[in-house]
Amino acid sequence: MSSPTDALAVIGAGPAGLAAALTAADHGITVTLIDAAPQPGGQFSRQPAAALGASRPHALHHHRRTWTRLRTRLDAHREAHRIRYLPDRHIWSVEPGFTLHTLTADDEPETFAADALLLATGAYEKALPFPGWTLPGVVTAGGAQAMLKGGLVLPGRRAVVAGTGPLLLPVATGLAAAGARVAALVEAADPRAYGRHARIIAAHPGKLAEAAAYAARLVRHRVPVLTRHTVLAAHGTDRVEAVTVAALDADGRVRPGTERRIVCDTLAVGHGLLPHTDLAGALGCRTDPARIVVDAQQRTDVPGVWAAGEATGVGGAALALAEGEIAGRSVVAHLTGERPRTRSTAAKSRTALRQFAAALDAVHAPPAHWSERVTDDTLVCRCEEVTAGTVRAAVTELGAADLRTVKLFTQAGMGWCQGRVCGPGVTGVAGCPPDVVRRPFARPVPLSVLARTPRFPEGRQS
Repeated sequence: MSSPTDALAVIGAGPAGLAAALTAADHGITVTLIDAAPQPGGQFSRQPAAALGASRPHALHHHRRTWTRLRTRLDAHREAHRIRYLPDRHIWSVEPGFTLHTLTADDEPETFAADALLLATGAYEKALPFPGWTLPGVVTAGGAQAMLKGGLVLPGRRAVVAGTGPLLLPVATGLAAAGARVAALVEAADPRAYGRHARIIAAHPGKLAEAAAYAARLVRHRVPVLTRHTVLAAHGTDRVEAVTVAALDADGRVRPGTERRIVCDTLAVGHGLLPHTDLAGALGCRTDPARIVVDAQQRTDVPGVWAAGEATGVGGAALALAEGEIAGRSVVAHLTGERPRTRSTAAKSRTALRQFAAALDAVHAPPAHWSERVTDDTLVCRCEEVTAGTVRAAVTELGAADLRTVKLFTQAGMGWCQGRVCGPGVTGVAGCPPDVVRRPFARPVPLSVLARTPRFPEGRQS
């Protein structure tokens, strides 16, 4: 099915995509807003399905007023036919021009066209392997949060939340507030590292107040917090039954004799986020190293393509909103012939928030030497059942010096996820530099859909 051309197509209805779409629509631009989720808001403002009958659907969210304003504006623009909102669509390819190929939830193909394109594709969690990470009950931190926000269900009754990064705080407090016993919050970073960024941190009192509120909730729910600790292994038969954690020294190595075992039925673990760049890569947009590179107006190096939010660098919802507004204004200027605004409140916010995000990245980098703790029999590519030992042998015995060669020797990354999940793990275990992957398709697509497509997309590849 094809649709008439709209002026702007926005891919992603999280904070950045919503801000861009609403800003463009405010200036009379017709917008098609396409999202994979059934409701707008992205992960940050994920809502439970209406059929679940939640009496207080916003109880698990903060910044509720911001979300309410965005949703009210979206509804108004939809009623005025300035924004066409299309949920439950997965875009598998974008042709230069711009023709968008999508699949509905039932794998029905649709085609849309636009004069300009804005990528607000967000980010996904970085999964680092460790012994036992494939056990049922081991989920990503964001996955646990999505289950709670979107499905109103707990992944388990006794949880350990582990890894590193600010996301661990809302996950641990959310699980505890929903009735789970959080046996421990295990954070690999050293809180004292924030002292090296005191000036930047102090410039964001709202962020400090938010962190203090989370800390108070942890105390209220009696959640033990272990800093400078990491998960060594998850244990169990049919599902996770316990985890072993240990303290880290200043170099990021395990301190001997600090191991302890914590009983749990759920392990929610996260080590940060990675930008979604598949569509940008297929279009030929520059990435550096894994984020979409944009200029001061959020323009990519491909004419007619903008990007905003986590896809251009992970920094949180507030930064995504600022970037989305800037991108929306730039698109308006491009389509109407106006001169883009170079100074705005959003631009000032973007600068400050990017500095804050960089400080968080520095503090919450994954623990050094984590790959040394991955045993040879640990699966690092679950789709193809490739172990760490096999990956190491490809390097030490077969001479693989880059990820592409490791993939050819071992089949790691050739499964359903195409390396999106296992990529960081394989990279760390192999000791190879990260690879920039450009795929013609942004997601798996049925052959029947390709057969019905008039011609294959011609996105630039390298």
